Formats: sequence, structure tokens, C-alpha cells
Amino acid sequence: MSNNNAHSNLIIAQRTVKQLRVEANVRRIKVSQACADLKNFCLQNASRDPLLMGVPSSDNPFRPPKSCSLF
Repeated sequence: MSNNNAHSNLIIAQRTVKQLRVEANVRRIKVSQACADLKNFCLQNASRDPLLMGVPSSDNPFRPPKSCSLF
């Protein structure tokens, strides 16, 4: 039983080391650079953002239904 437990612990340790190696190789940038990039992206795409510009009523699937009246 303890041999099986030791084998399981070894597999877990190997997976952990593998994951840590992957994470160590991730390209990182400074937070200030990431913020500047995000700000530039938002400013460049603001004109296409429906939360800022609104959705045309013809394209809005959630618009209130129009009332019908029969004459």
C-alpha cells in the first residue's frame, strides 16, 4: 500500500515540476506596459463598442415589442 502511495506522490511531484517549468517559460511584461497596451486597445476600439455607443434599435434583439393595433 505504501509503495502505491509513494508512486502516486512521485507522479504528482513530476506533474508539478512540469507545470512549474511551463510557467517559468511564459513571456512576461511589466504591468505598466500591459496597462498602456490595454488603454490603447480600448481607445482604438471605442467606436465599435456597443456598451459605449449603444446598439441600433434595428439590430437589438432585446428591444421592447411594438404594439399592434388593428383598424
